[in-house]
Amino acid sequence: MPHLAPYRRLFRLPGTRAFTAGNLIARLPMGMFSVSAVVMIAGTRGSYALAGAVTATGLAATAVVAPWTARLVDRHGQARVALPATAIAVLGSLALLLCVRHDAPDWTLFASYAATATTPNTGGMSRARWAHLLAGDTKGLHTANSFEQAADELCFMLGPVLAAFLCGALFPEAGTLVGAVLLLTGMLLFTSRRATEPPVRRHIPGKAPLRAPGMPPLIAVCLATGGIFGATEVVTLAFADAAGHRTAAGAVLALQAAGSCAAGLLYGAVRPAGPAARRLAWCVAAMAALLILPLLAALTGSLALLAAALLVAGMATAPTMVTTMTLVQRRTPEGRLNEGMTLAVTGLLGGIAGGSALGGWTVEHVSATAGYVVPVAAGALALALALVGVSNRFTDHRPPH
Repeated sequence: MPHLAPYRRLFRLPGTRAFTAGNLIARLPMGMFSVSAVVMIAGTRGSYALAGAVTATGLAATAVVAPWTARLVDRHGQARVALPATAIAVLGSLALLLCVRHDAPDWTLFASYAATATTPNTGGMSRARWAHLLAGDTKGLHTANSFEQAADELCFMLGPVLAAFLCGALFPEAGTLVGAVLLLTGMLLFTSRRATEPPVRRHIPGKAPLRAPGMPPLIAVCLATGGIFGATEVVTLAFADAAGHRTAAGAVLALQAAGSCAAGLLYGAVRPAGPAARRLAWCVAAMAALLILPLLAALTGSLALLAAALLVAGMATAPTMVTTMTLVQRRTPEGRLNEGMTLAVTGLLGGIAGGSALGGWTVEHVSATAGYVVPVAAGALALALALVGVSNRFTDHRPPH
């Protein structure tokens, strides 16, 4: 098939299939952990507000710790840093599981989930490998970024389904347990592939990525976009629960990711037109407009209609994130790519934390239907920030070194 040709060319490069297999296994739990935590905590403690607050705390902690972890990766190498960081995160997940299992005080849930903040940005490390292998190949890097975003969406499509199934069919802590095992296994496989790992630069020149021209507005867009993701997840779980179909929540969220995954693969197979900064504004505008559909569907009370609305709404997510990551790569100073991309992910996580907490509060104090106002508002904010960023004239070139 012609539209698959760009992806075939990617995976003809030596070592790419091997490191991709490992990073997909390690990345799958990223779609499992928060859903598992919400289902596990809400199911045993009876409070979506507590569940949302715990996951928000963990994501906020990750937003603080992740850039430091990424900086260490850039300076000392992926294998030397990612493996011990993963081991600490896995221990945090197991501690959360035990605290829930043995009815420990609420504060222990916050402390345990915060310990997972050392989880390395596997997607960022994978994108850094592609950037190293495809240096100078703009079209190939666009396809690689699109594949990586589709992989993210695939993990967030399968992860919630697997988490909801494990927590419902086995025991409430099963999703967290399986996620921890997959994370450690995948990271071991990924970091063992040393041939494709970017070279280490112990003395990195240039300013910090956050100070690079054009980066702060991009991080702000990521923050607002994360608010969409965090609120949608918690509110959808609560909506399905209120409708009497808690176990279907993972499948409903998976449809949103499926729409994004399909759109991401198609986006990667075509040559994008116009400057990336201009495309970002259009992508965010489409994402913000489509978020009205889940709100309208929720007003009908139909879970099936909501699922269809989320499928359509998700189709603007991957193009938005691919374009954002393209701009981040171009604005990040040389030798600090892991740190630059992790800052973008940090923005997303910070937004997810805020969206998760606000969505949980709205569900608890108003209703699950009203909760869908939160992602709509976050989408409007993301659009405003993107427009401001474009008016500030992002450029599509790397800063001088």
